[in-house]
Amino acid sequence: MKKELQPVTKHRNKESVDELLDRADYPLKAEVQAMRGIIKGVDGGIEEEWKWNAPSFSYGGEYLVTFNLWEKERIHLVFHNSQIVNIKSPLLEGDYPTRRMAYFADMADIEAKRSELERIVRELVRLSGKP
Repeated sequence: MKKELQPVTKHRNKESVDELLDRADYPLKAEVQAMRGIIKGVDGGIEEEWKWNAPSFSYGGEYLVTFNLWEKERIHLVFHNSQIVNIKSPLLEGDYPTRRMAYFADMADIEAKRSELERIVRELVRLSGKP
């Protein structure tokens, strides 16, 4: 049975994602900031909010990817849109039914993987079928 996608429910935080990230106890904030810019730069329709105590991105009402800030030794992205299983990439790890993970060590690793991350996000936006 195919899992139904859950629509995005916007949380109207009084604080911005920037303010919440500034307060977060996370050692790789500069790396997260750089990656936020990369993800949002893929498409002007990508929206950002604070979900699960981390920056999260959606497009056309469907979630795309969320940072996991619990892991403090590397940057951990969770692609939790069910369309992610249709994208093949060496960056995507895991064999979960509706999600994949991606990991980045530092700024040099982010830069090395940037074009592939952009391709994954662009393809995920396209597969969402939203305008």
